[in-house]
Amino acid sequence: MLKVAKKTRNLFSKKSIGQIPGSVIYTGKKSDQKLFIESFDYNKETCVEKELTNVEECFIFEAGTITWINVNGLNHVDTIEKIGEHYELHPLVLEDIVNISQRPKIDEYDDYIFVVLKMLYYDDNDIIISEQVSFILGEDYVLSFQEAEGDVFDSVRDRLRHAKGRIRNMESDYLLYTLMDAIVDHYFSVIEVLGDKIEDFESDIFSGKVQDDTSKNIQDLKREILRVRRAIFPLREILNRIEKNENTLIKAKTITYYRDIFDHLIQVSENIEIYREMVWSLMDMYMTTISNKMNEVMKVLTIMASIFIPLTFIAGIYGMNFEYIPELQYKNGYFAVWGVMIAIFLGMMYYFKRKKWL
Repeated sequence: MLKVAKKTRNLFSKKSIGQIPGSVIYTGKKSDQKLFIESFDYNKETCVEKELTNVEECFIFEAGTITWINVNGLNHVDTIEKIGEHYELHPLVLEDIVNISQRPKIDEYDDYIFVVLKMLYYDDNDIIISEQVSFILGEDYVLSFQEAEGDVFDSVRDRLRHAKGRIRNMESDYLLYTLMDAIVDHYFSVIEVLGDKIEDFESDIFSGKVQDDTSKNIQDLKREILRVRRAIFPLREILNRIEKNENTLIKAKTITYYRDIFDHLIQVSENIEIYREMVWSLMDMYMTTISNKMNEVMKVLTIMASIFIPLTFIAGIYGMNFEYIPELQYKNGYFAVWGVMIAIFLGMMYYFKRKKWL
């Protein structure tokens, strides 16, 4: 079973090896995902929300508005290539969009900025999901590409529909900020779940509720934290570059908002480092608990062995098949031996109690 899983995993990771640079090859496992494209075209007065039925509808928005086009279904590479051709995206950008193992990063081009992030959330089975989200920031548009439907942008959609806050009064760089902020804010929900898991493990270990699968569960938790850490830490470089860049697509008045994301990211990163140390401590606590339990068992066995060693010695002496053992002729010899053995037993029990070994 493990060999099959490993073979499948390697198959997807090696899809693009040896291909020409710029080859648009989807490297994920959701090859049957249905294509879904939605758009928000807005300005101060209006906001038009649509579910687009074909890719050509992505190219007919009027001037003077800000447009957000959200594409779900990275397996539809033909559609992504058509969008890239219309917006004049570099082939390497298209390659990175459909390569779901891409590290979070930012690339600057003459007419647009390309950003890759990881969106984290827990599914119904309490398994952490890391989904790649790519953004293209243009002068009056933002393109977002996701592997499948379901994201953390519902609050952004609600603000666009009902003109909440300043989003409809700002430009496309502010829209990109709100989308990135929604992803980073959701990291807090993820680390809150991680914190609850760690606290539950601590309580179980301290109370002695250690089960056979506790070690495996701690290892799974450690892998979750490492996965979150890999998704979060590169974001600091992205935000640093946004703050220091001189690209006219990101206005000076919006930089302050990106700094706010950076502050949130620092807080999340600090919590992740704390949780990482706590998980290592959990494993040490677990091993210590197991060792203590083993010591208690060995202690009981050692005491029992110590008690029966002299009794076994006496029984061995009088169990020998020699005819002339002096005590064999005593009328009450059997009871005397029992008395000596009971006395030794009681004496040793008293000694162990006095030493607080029992």
